[in-house]
Amino acid sequence: MPSERDPKDRQLDAGRVPLDDRGMTTDQGSPVDHTDDSLRAGERGPTLMEDFHFREKLTRFDHERIPERVVHARGAGAYGTFQLYEPLGDLTTAAFLNDTSKPTPTFVRFSTVAGSRGSADTVRDVRGFATKFYTSEGNFDLVGNNFPVFFIQDGIKFPDFVHAVKPEPHNEIPQAQSAHDTFWDFVQLQPESLHMIMWLMSDRAIPRSFRMMQGFGVHTFRLVNAQGQGTFVKWHWRPVLGTYSLVWDEVLRIQGNDPDFNRRDLWEAIERGAFPEYELCVQLVPESKEHSFDFDLLDATKIIPEEQVPLRPIGRMTLNRNPQNFFAETEQVAFHTANVVPGIDFSNDPLLQARNFSYLDTQLLRLGGPNFPQIPVNRPVNEVRNDQRDGFHQHLIHESRTSYAPNSISGGHPMATDGYKHYQERVDGVKIRKRSPSFDDHYSQATLFWNSMADWEKQHIVAAYLFELGHVERKHIKEGVVRHLGQIHPDLAAQVAEGLGLPEPPMAEVHANASPALSMTGQPQSVATRKIAILMADGTDAAEVTALRESLEGKGAICEVVAPVEGSVGGIPVDRQLSAAGSVLYDAVVAADGSALAPLGRAQFFVKEAFKHGKAIGAVGSGRELLEAAQLPSDVGVVMGDGIAEKFATAVAGHRFYERDVASVPA
Repeated sequence: MPSERDPKDRQLDAGRVPLDDRGMTTDQGSPVDHTDDSLRAGERGPTLMEDFHFREKLTRFDHERIPERVVHARGAGAYGTFQLYEPLGDLTTAAFLNDTSKPTPTFVRFSTVAGSRGSADTVRDVRGFATKFYTSEGNFDLVGNNFPVFFIQDGIKFPDFVHAVKPEPHNEIPQAQSAHDTFWDFVQLQPESLHMIMWLMSDRAIPRSFRMMQGFGVHTFRLVNAQGQGTFVKWHWRPVLGTYSLVWDEVLRIQGNDPDFNRRDLWEAIERGAFPEYELCVQLVPESKEHSFDFDLLDATKIIPEEQVPLRPIGRMTLNRNPQNFFAETEQVAFHTANVVPGIDFSNDPLLQARNFSYLDTQLLRLGGPNFPQIPVNRPVNEVRNDQRDGFHQHLIHESRTSYAPNSISGGHPMATDGYKHYQERVDGVKIRKRSPSFDDHYSQATLFWNSMADWEKQHIVAAYLFELGHVERKHIKEGVVRHLGQIHPDLAAQVAEGLGLPEPPMAEVHANASPALSMTGQPQSVATRKIAILMADGTDAAEVTALRESLEGKGAICEVVAPVEGSVGGIPVDRQLSAAGSVLYDAVVAADGSALAPLGRAQFFVKEAFKHGKAIGAVGSGRELLEAAQLPSDVGVVMGDGIAEKFATAVAGHRFYERDVASVPA
């Protein structure tokens, strides 16, 4: 017997339009015999208004576009399943967090924040990581980012932040960048953003792949058990492949080589069957411990260091299916922080409270009215029953003659039953526009982040500040930012001030606390799904290449043959022409020929660029000649000789060799 289909698959069937070899029709079902010419009076005469097919076709085209998201406009999505490890009945009544017998369907949308739909994937930016769980009790949306903190503490500042980071209003420049005056003016006047800015200036803002990117719920939520007891919770997604990033010079080149780099990577991985996996972890804080930290749990600009509250893995999500239509699914999916199920509730985080209002308000405009939950990708898998009717895009045919409660005509149905119960919390206070003093510390966790970085991570952060502030025109804005850096750490402030030609600001005494979990060192290492370019040309030893390729692909790597011309080399098909490729599209490079490639400037640049970006470089056979022509030193991560498969795979798994002296390599 065939296995039972995923409930989300069954639920989506009603909205599918499969490929059909029968004839074309209009939207009203009338057959169409010709769609290349409009109806006109004579061959050169005017078009006739009675041509209903022409009018319908053009009208539909004119109305295809919907407003793009103000933030998170550039995205990619995938379906998956979440499998719980063990029941959590002591913490929550949520059914999907208590049933290990079957997986929960999910849909995930990854995104950048600042850019428009047409911007590039690899800009320096926050990444959205939003997950919709289609549970038996309704949809639960975990609407997160790849940073655990945010720029602001109160949602009333969100319009200010977005207006500042978006292109400047007088010329709509720059696109998808924070390197401009209005953003950094906001930062220097709003010091609560400083912790988030440290994350933004780190390599976390330029992830290697959505598959190698963490996700965070950002806010403090509550889990509520059957006894009504609450436990504060922070949500974390950990990629099974580890957390890895690109380097800045590399992302600038990728934007020209492949602006769809991250979304293509996600799509192709799923199509190959290399399904991305993420472990869902929680940080749990009993309510009795709410005030036991030196920060406020309600402050979205703060983290709970993992050394204080360790992560508890509770389940794993596997993304195993690509959408069939980008617009219908990825573009129309609607997430909302207030989409919760029984057993999950909110805290009084003022930024979360604002999101609980704003997301629904936005979707009503963007998706054309209150019936957007009926769009297949947004529908819950359980049946929806209520008295809410009509409105734009109503697709349901309600058979009941009543649309109010209570009623006697329909037997009182639908009736309110034992459903969602809000957490009972006593709240007292006078109406006041004032933030709690417990939100006042804007520097200590920014310092914690800096202290936790490896030397190469610190170098990249300084370089990022210099790039960003180097695009700021107004000197007083640069000076204001540098003054704040002096409160974060003297080394950071001194290096940035020197690079900008500014005097060192007053330096504060800072703590030496660190959280090793914040560094991207010590990640899981694997060659699986790493993309490797094998440079070949006529005369290459095909047997040596075949053996190396089989070994690497046997470990899960993806190898592509790159050659000066298309076709085949030594009987091996060429995957990509050298002029249409770039080292920035690969994780590592193997030079499998040197005799024919060494004189080619493009081939030399290919390996030289990969070297400067810290990637593993291999050479087999005469490939050593290409490395010598490019004047590459025998440095760390450069593996040459015969039978290098194991050693080279280990080098690739290490991701990057940031300790290289790239200054010695000629440009």
